[in-house]
Amino acid sequence: MYSAKVDKATGVVCDQSVALNGFKAAKDDPEHLRRVRFKDPMGKTLIFLTNNTALSAPVIAQLYKNRWQVELFFKWIKQHLRIKKFWAPARTQ
Repeated sequence: MYSAKVDKATGVVCDQSVALNGFKAAKDDPEHLRRVRFKDPMGKTLIFLTNNTALSAPVIAQLYKNRWQVELFFKWIKQHLRIKKFWAPARTQ
């Protein structure tokens, strides 16, 4: 495990490069992963695991936090509007 230097003023506690160990993990996912630990202003610690090495640790934390808000929004819609499934047109590339 390798830890990169971080600016703790951004809320990032650590930015580490990790490798999953075990036969199946090494065979199926040989890449190193990135583990970003973030402490939000309320004091809650969040840990994000990603394979994105191009973005900075604070950006990774913000993207995951934003994504979680989207998930909570869909959960609210399903609970309050009684929607069981969402249908979308297939993407064409």
